[in-house]
Amino acid sequence: MHYYAQTNIQLFNQLRREGYSHPDLSCIFKTYQLTMRLFTGSFRASGKTFIAHLVGTASILVSLHLPANVVAASLLHAAYVNGDFGDGRKGISQSKRQQVRDVVGEEIEGYVARYTSMQWNEQTIPDICDRLNSLDAIDRDVLLIRLANELEEYLDLGIIYCGDVKYQRYINHSGHLIVKMAEKLGFPSLALELERAFNETADAELPQEIRNQSGYNSSYTLVPNSYRIRPSVALLKWLFVKLNYWRSAIAYRLGNWRSGRDIRTQAEIQ
Repeated sequence: MHYYAQTNIQLFNQLRREGYSHPDLSCIFKTYQLTMRLFTGSFRASGKTFIAHLVGTASILVSLHLPANVVAASLLHAAYVNGDFGDGRKGISQSKRQQVRDVVGEEIEGYVARYTSMQWNEQTIPDICDRLNSLDAIDRDVLLIRLANELEEYLDLGIIYCGDVKYQRYINHSGHLIVKMAEKLGFPSLALELERAFNETADAELPQEIRNQSGYNSSYTLVPNSYRIRPSVALLKWLFVKLNYWRSAIAYRLGNWRSGRDIRTQAEIQ
């Protein structure tokens, strides 16, 4: 079992121990500065800071000795979905892409853009696994970032702390296929870590008192009392939270309906 960085200092020390060069360190340091600007005040549904999640994802890739540009991209992998560019809008745009390029360059930004465009759900995971050998080098690296993200979500039972809705959405993922992808990419240690994290999560029980009580079923932003979000931005954020809640709730109910249908089908067969 590995212990992964959760702070910038832990990550930089890990990079030094792993022998990353001074230009590599400079690249990742510069990327972290942008990460701070985009994710300050952002939290996961579990209450964990978003920056800690991004650092943890990068740390997993460092443990696999991935190139610095891939590690740097992992620090920004959620930039276009959850990063705060000041306009209150979610999703990728040319304006946002240019802002990221101006700091980290075209190569790293290209990884982030491809990560954003990679659809990842119960329907697409089997297809990605089936055509993995046909992916180009960049998409294979992007998939590694996605697998590191999955592992980081489950570490320390983090996905359970997020609450029932997000837990149900993630636990329905095809874990065995995710493990298989890590193996096919040539990273057996990552496959083992994923399998262990999935199994621990499936077997764990947490008191309701320490699970998500915030009412948020996805990432959210908290600002100090001395700061105020512009009304137009606040409205957009509120609409996004509501939309994401209903999407998660529908996925949760659909998962329960499918489980009930499968049980009824098995009973009829027997």
